[in-house]
Amino acid sequence: MTSSAPSTRIASKLGLSDRIFAGPRSRRLLSTVEAGLERVDAALVRELAMADSLANATSRYLYDAGGKRVRPMLALLTCQLGDGATDKVIDGATALEMTHLGSLYHDDVMDAADKRRGVPAAHEVWGNNIAILTGDLLFSRASQIMARHGEAAIRLQADTFERLVIGQMHETTGAQDDDDPVEFYLRVLADKTGSLISAAARTGLTFSNGPAELEGALTVFGEKVGVAFQLLDDVIDLSADPDETGKVPGTDLRAGVPTMPYLLLAQRSDTSATALRERIDDGVAQIADGADPELLDDALAELRDHESTQATLDLAHRWSAESIDALAPLPDGAVRDALTRFARAVVDRSR
Repeated sequence: MTSSAPSTRIASKLGLSDRIFAGPRSRRLLSTVEAGLERVDAALVRELAMADSLANATSRYLYDAGGKRVRPMLALLTCQLGDGATDKVIDGATALEMTHLGSLYHDDVMDAADKRRGVPAAHEVWGNNIAILTGDLLFSRASQIMARHGEAAIRLQADTFERLVIGQMHETTGAQDDDDPVEFYLRVLADKTGSLISAAARTGLTFSNGPAELEGALTVFGEKVGVAFQLLDDVIDLSADPDETGKVPGTDLRAGVPTMPYLLLAQRSDTSATALRERIDDGVAQIADGADPELLDDALAELRDHESTQATLDLAHRWSAESIDALAPLPDGAVRDALTRFARAVVDRSR
């Protein structure tokens, strides 16, 4: 196993550098953020190393498979509002990325996902128990890193982790009779995705001694851009090209996990929408009983081209616009420009 960190070039990680760092002011940030990402990746290699050979292999598995490093990048952007990429900022960004990695091990078990980042999911390689325990290991290491920086850092990690767990619990149980399914799902996204992205934006600011009065704006920005990001992922999840997602198209729906296109489809009462929803529901039930997941291919292809998927895309753009509005208190400059372009770019990814 190599001990060197993989490339963290934003162009390769996100494919968004030309958009996020467009213009002379933002482009001056590029080398600074790149250098910070190299430091985060080096820290991840160091912190993921385990003395136990099995734990070492499983803990590095999804890290070695790649990843966008969205959360560290946001921390490295917002820290420019303070003292820059201090060692404390690098530690915070590393801990939050490890928390994100740990959540992926758990998510793939709970969703019965076959692939992650273009490789077999960890539970497909080592089984559910080892995958879950690996996630736990990463959560533990992340907490150890935060503990180096005092009570406030520990509380940030603990509060974020609590929201991740609650979001997963709610996704698992599903909306109840008195819940609006769409609003319920948006709350799940805010907990499961928005909370961690928000924590990253806040970490960059607070760990670099940035202006405390900007924390609220970055909290809202992170929450909303996180929801927008996940809504667009719901659209991409239906992509006909598995290379786009690193997963089998429609993985979530095949596992019985509703996504926004399905929820918006279920709100429609026209005959074609009702028939499509019934086909999906029937297919999910058959898959749960052991049928070949490919039986849903045609129905999911139809959903991909349905108006409800376009409505999901429109909703993602609305949340992105609201995240940009939240940036109003930030000073005019390269950081605000880059965050604005990031919010636009996350909902303009290829389907």
